Amino acid sequence: MLKYILIVYLVIMNIAGFAVMGADKKKAKDNAWRIRESTLFLVSFLGGSIGTLAGMYAFRHKTKHWYFVVGMPLILILHVAAAIFAYFKLAG
Repeated sequence: MLKYILIVYLVIMNIAGFAVMGADKKKAKDNAWRIRESTLFLVSFLGGSIGTLAGMYAFRHKTKHWYFVVGMPLILILHVAAAIFAYFKLAG
């Protein structure tokens, strides 16, 4: 049961990550009040790393900022490493 809750949580977080990148790009085009960069990183860190990274390139948003180009993939790598660790350490 916990596995399914985790999967649903990650799906929701990745959809949210993709959405916040798209929303911030739209706000940037409209000269509207923007979403904080720390919020974008927080969504990524809390499990939405695939969605925020996909949104970053799908919307061509934040791709000129080195800390996004390096930081978002790093968070994804940390998530993959944690998942591999949990799978082998906790599943066995």
